[in-house]
Amino acid sequence: MLDTNLLRTALDDTAKKLDARGFSLEKKYFEKLIIERGLIRTETQNLEETRNKISRKIGQLSMAGDESGQEEAKSLKSKMKGVHKELSEIKTRLDIIEHELQVFLEQIPNLPHSTVPTGNENKEVRNWEIKKIATPLNFSIKDHVSIGEDLGLLDFSTATKISGARFSLMVDGLARLHRALGQFMLDTHTQEHGYTETYVPYLVNSDSLYGTGQLPKFEEDLFKIDQKKDNSVENKNEKGSQEENFYLIPTAEVSLINSARNEIFSLDSLPVKLTALTPCFRSEAGSYGKDTRGLIRQHQFEKVELVQLVHPEKSYDALEQLIGHAEKILQKLELPYRVVLLSSKDMGFAAAKTYDIEVWLPAQNTYREISSCSNCEDFQARRMKARFRNESGKTELLHTLNGSGLAVGRCLVAILENCQNSDGTISIPKVLHPYMGGITQLSTKK
Repeated sequence: MLDTNLLRTALDDTAKKLDARGFSLEKKYFEKLIIERGLIRTETQNLEETRNKISRKIGQLSMAGDESGQEEAKSLKSKMKGVHKELSEIKTRLDIIEHELQVFLEQIPNLPHSTVPTGNENKEVRNWEIKKIATPLNFSIKDHVSIGEDLGLLDFSTATKISGARFSLMVDGLARLHRALGQFMLDTHTQEHGYTETYVPYLVNSDSLYGTGQLPKFEEDLFKIDQKKDNSVENKNEKGSQEENFYLIPTAEVSLINSARNEIFSLDSLPVKLTALTPCFRSEAGSYGKDTRGLIRQHQFEKVELVQLVHPEKSYDALEQLIGHAEKILQKLELPYRVVLLSSKDMGFAAAKTYDIEVWLPAQNTYREISSCSNCEDFQARRMKARFRNESGKTELLHTLNGSGLAVGRCLVAILENCQNSDGTISIPKVLHPYMGGITQLSTKK
């Protein structure tokens, strides 16, 4: 969420930056809300002063004890009731205005950093194509679906029978390779990059999704749990059991970053670097007809998430570090990729600056996103009240960063397509051999 003071003091400049994101800020509506709130606050202050004066006068008259004073005190008490009624009414008006302002602010995306390209054109920053150039595939290339199904290791029809479209069933060596990838990524990030491995809840409450920016704007993209009410005495004693809404996590970012919600970190504890391997659940609302074949766009997939909570002055250095950590996975796997700086109109809602890593898929003859790494600055921290105590001992909002390190399923796709052999087998990247129990090649299911 943006700082209200920023909107008040630099409204035109903020509107211009948001316009670069394709978001039109309703400046007149915001100004109207701020003016109305100010008038109501002034009216409230005046009424409170009147109430206090009457209260003091009543106290003085009561202490005096004379009959005429008692009559005046009675009159003042009657007047006090009128003031209390006005204060109650004006508080209701203020609550309505505050709610309207909150709803207005919740819809506004983060401001793009000055280095973000304006418009729709993303910018390639660098590429790592050594394998694509050195060992081009000189035979008829198959896509990952054909490879997996021909080997009897990937089964979409059974997954559809079990759950529906956009689910997959992996067996034997492919299932093991999928597991190996996740473990390899976690080991690299914890042992080489300094992240703390974390096991997190896969179900989160609405406050958590609000904190990271998925709610209220993007609820249709989430899987919400429909809970049947339990009116038993035992369940009534469980706090929030009948009222709380739960959602399946779309990414471990939600759980990891919300660990900082309503917390104040010491300066010497920063940066906080967390990682988790979790399933991710996405409804893919509005994506029907896109990538319906294969593992690219699934309702359920696994991902290793990287999160950093840092000092504001160090967040852009941390972003470069974070993208480097994600790149290192692809380099170790010897998979060709490129890094792209997203344009202002292509970034996520909460991001101020985002790099995407796109891995090369030879069957599609194109690059596809496998990681997105963002600096959200204090946008999420303001929603979550995630703070630290600065050098002066005062509390200040953290900067939050997140990135995929990497999406396991898409990494699997890249291995199947880039490491395929002319006989239909798949050569497993050397760095994964220790995780595969001596298996160096995927072939037909035994």
